[in-house]
Amino acid sequence: MGLFELILLSVGLAMDAFAVSICKGLSSGRVTKKEYLTCGIWFGVFQGIMPLTGYLVGSNFEKYISMIAPWVAFVLLALIGGNMIREALSPDEELSPGFDFKTMFMMAVATSIDALAVGITFVAVPVRVIGDGHLINVIFAVIIIGVITFIISAAGVKIGSVFGDRYKSGSEIMGGTILIFIGFRSLITYLDRSQTLSDSETIFGMLIPLIGTLVGSAVIYAKKDRFSDSRRAILAGSSSGIMLSIAVWGMIEPAINGLSRVNLNGIIPVTLCFLAGVLIQILLDKFVPHKHVYSDLTEGPKSKLDPEMMVMLTEVIHHIPEGIALGAIYAAHFMETEWISSSVAAVLAIAIALQNIPEAINVSLPIREQGTGTNKAFFMGIVSGVPIPLLGVITVVIAVLFPGFLPFIMALAGGALIFTTIEEIPHIASQKDNDKGTLAFIAGFVIVMFMVFLRLS
Repeated sequence: MGLFELILLSVGLAMDAFAVSICKGLSSGRVTKKEYLTCGIWFGVFQGIMPLTGYLVGSNFEKYISMIAPWVAFVLLALIGGNMIREALSPDEELSPGFDFKTMFMMAVATSIDALAVGITFVAVPVRVIGDGHLINVIFAVIIIGVITFIISAAGVKIGSVFGDRYKSGSEIMGGTILIFIGFRSLITYLDRSQTLSDSETIFGMLIPLIGTLVGSAVIYAKKDRFSDSRRAILAGSSSGIMLSIAVWGMIEPAINGLSRVNLNGIIPVTLCFLAGVLIQILLDKFVPHKHVYSDLTEGPKSKLDPEMMVMLTEVIHHIPEGIALGAIYAAHFMETEWISSSVAAVLAIAIALQNIPEAINVSLPIREQGTGTNKAFFMGIVSGVPIPLLGVITVVIAVLFPGFLPFIMALAGGALIFTTIEEIPHIASQKDNDKGTLAFIAGFVIVMFMVFLRLS
């Protein structure tokens, strides 16, 4: 391993520390020079110590390190992230010091423990940068890793603080959510024996829609009053148009093409799976209590749940088929399926993110209008979008393990998406100036169709 490969390795190892550092900046708000340098030192030192430890213990413990490390990272990051969210939602509790010893130690361990295995690889793949012995080269390597991590982490805290200083409590929630997802990603990547989730494009693709949810939920910090009926119709229309286009061009049409490649008449099984997807959404509507925003329509069994919880559950139900669709298209991308262009995965992930913006707005704003605090409304908006990456990850693993199921999964997702889309159309038509909502629907449908087929051509 030469210097160039070592630098690339160092940057890669620092990415989790960089993400966590941004979260620290988000949650801490204004930070001093001492604080972001302190964060850089913590992450830099531990990112250097762990590979050195891995090298010294040798390959005899590689199996045990590989088994334990993902679980330790998941537990620590989930605890820290959950505590950040709890503190942000508690009006009577002061936020804990951002850079105390206990918090920084747990974060430094969680983000660097995977680097133990990297140190073990130094035994099999020696570092050759300077002319001295093997151990000297390893020490040089861990110093490079530590220094690069220090620089990247310190910069991450500074970047996060720019936003966190202005929106402190909301940033705590956002940062805690990201930490939990990083820990979950570490664990699920280890459990995924197909190695699908080791593909960085797949992991990033799972996060793209969640970015849209975060942006939409964050609108409540800038928007103090409610949207007009006309604007709500436009938001609902654009979201529904995007979702219908995803269902038709991203799910159903490729599913038929995929089955025709194996000499099957695709329309019959696709129709059956399409109807199965519709049935799943009907059952969810029947058995999950929920309330549609800006209407008196309440579905599901009678429940004592708070109205804001029922509003959030409406979007959770809507996001279930989106998560399945996202996982199916990224499974096709990972398997390099001939009947789906490799570019479609990114296109559909972006399309889902775009339609998640108005959907998240239609969770957070109505919940706040019912008297809920802004921070809690922001958090509930984010939670409504969590099923997308979670179901996306599960669907990817299932589709890769059972590739013959992929067209049927896509058809099922298409039926479920169309059902949830049709549910929203009456709310658009009921508005006085419904032409704007209708045109927004058409615009959303055409934009996604254009994106899909432009990349295919």
